[in-house]
Amino acid sequence: MAINTELIFKGDSDLIPAIIQDDKTLKVLMLGYMNREAYNKTIEAGRVTFYSRSRRRLWTKGESSNNYLNVKSIEADCDNDTLLIRADPSGPVCHTGTISCFNNEQTEGFFGKLTQVIQQRHEEMPEGSYTTTLFEKGAERISKKVGEEASEVIIEAIRGDKKRLVYEAGDLIYHLLVLLELYGLSISDIENELYSRHAK
Repeated sequence: MAINTELIFKGDSDLIPAIIQDDKTLKVLMLGYMNREAYNKTIEAGRVTFYSRSRRRLWTKGESSNNYLNVKSIEADCDNDTLLIRADPSGPVCHTGTISCFNNEQTEGFFGKLTQVIQQRHEEMPEGSYTTTLFEKGAERISKKVGEEASEVIIEAIRGDKKRLVYEAGDLIYHLLVLLELYGLSISDIENELYSRHAK
């Protein structure tokens, strides 16, 4: 994980940008700056430490919030003037409470946005909403819909109709997200499960 600091830091006071990326999802979480001392502390502690330009001191991400960035890997770019750090965040990275300091709607993708809509429907239960109807009918009905849509996916796959396969797969994923929400779960839980299998 350690790199040749002599190629990166020409002097002890040199600052270089460090891009932080989620090791599981590969989302870009934030950008900070490091000097040689911050880098060395990051390596020693296994938690990302920056040099704060405004406070003019070392700053370990999470030192006040406990939302640490646990280092998984570090590499330098081809010009040896930027670091890419893959980390496992202990909690929200941005001070606003979001997982990333960048556009979270884009980093989460449409699945994230759809999950939020389904969660909102579950909380508010607006009349006239199909999603509300599913929640009202409960686990048995939602589970049957997941089974029905899975069957449709299989049929279109066997037929080789790509357009219909995509359409039915969309229905399947939507109903699966509703079922997960019913039990207080989300696509992130599946993501974490798959990651844990890959890590083994």
